Amino acid sequence: MSAYVSAIETATPSTVLDQEVTRDRFAAQPDISRLGERLIGACFNASGIDTRHTVIAELSAEDTKEPPVFYDRESGELLNPGTQVRNDLYIRAAPGLYCEAAELALKASGGFAASDVTHVITVSCTGFFAPGPDYLLVRRLGLTPSVQRYHIGFMGCYASFPALRAAATICAAEPEAVVLVVSAELCTLHVRTSNDPDQIVASSVFSDGAAAAVVSGRRPSTRQPALSLDHFETVLTPTGEDDMAWTIGDHGFDMVLSTYVPHIIDENIAAAMAPLFASDSVLASRPYSDVDRWAIHPGGRSILDKVESTLNLSADQLAPSRQVLRDYGNMSSATVLYILAHILRQPASAPERVCAMAFGPGLTVESALLTKEPGA
Repeated sequence: MSAYVSAIETATPSTVLDQEVTRDRFAAQPDISRLGERLIGACFNASGIDTRHTVIAELSAEDTKEPPVFYDRESGELLNPGTQVRNDLYIRAAPGLYCEAAELALKASGGFAASDVTHVITVSCTGFFAPGPDYLLVRRLGLTPSVQRYHIGFMGCYASFPALRAAATICAAEPEAVVLVVSAELCTLHVRTSNDPDQIVASSVFSDGAAAAVVSGRRPSTRQPALSLDHFETVLTPTGEDDMAWTIGDHGFDMVLSTYVPHIIDENIAAAMAPLFASDSVLASRPYSDVDRWAIHPGGRSILDKVESTLNLSADQLAPSRQVLRDYGNMSSATVLYILAHILRQPASAPERVCAMAFGPGLTVESALLTKEPGA
């Protein structure tokens, strides 16, 4: 039995970070060395990002007139609050993004209402609280209190794939199920100044955003496009455990995004894709470029460059991923849902195959084959 994504909608914080302004702000910090300043310039300039979004209102162009916590506007200094302060802002800011994305997705789903939802799966690796976001969605959206709830936490950028896979499994077991999948990531809460190359890379790409998908075994309407979830695969690369990692420190979560990651992907991407394509008798013997649309998590521009060149894809096939990177940056697990939302909205006159992929701690490669079914 197929599972269908009938809608994907997004929610983004209102504070916009211009990449050039943010670059200069980081480079001007008093603890940055000359080498660090050069690395910041190189990383920010090569990121492929124009704008990002953040829940940290102090970083906006407007004076918030609040006591500085993350950024002292008068001195221009980026501050370094403790983990509790950062997580407290997550607790205040994340629920609104979860609910906004979820409400928009239900409205766009073509017939599913809050009362139809049977399962909730929430995703995040950038903050913690309990009762958690799964509970808040039930309360704030007026879902049935008996809704089954699950939270996927601390899996990083690929976590929306296990969430969608779990939703598809639920729909296969319970044909009348309607699963609400919601990811919200506030990565900028954990960004800090540093001369360390890995931290500089993280500072140059990470951002905040939320996205929600409505998944069911039955299509509510044939008048609008939908994505069928055809097959999922998980692959661990032989190396990379220390090159993409996520731990909790005294001043936020410590993100490691090594400059070596694109090389690891370059060496292993073909092997990682092999079991996914082997699962489909039509695609098994065809080149990767025969897949109509691609949704690649843009951990950074260099990662997209490696995927494009190694799999011999066209610029058009990577265009949705590059556009999301350019406009929003790397929102961890929410990012691939932004890309799939973009693909879902594009006009189509016939079914199209879609390949989606994300990379995360481990190094873990999660991938999926989908089919975009056009509306009437």
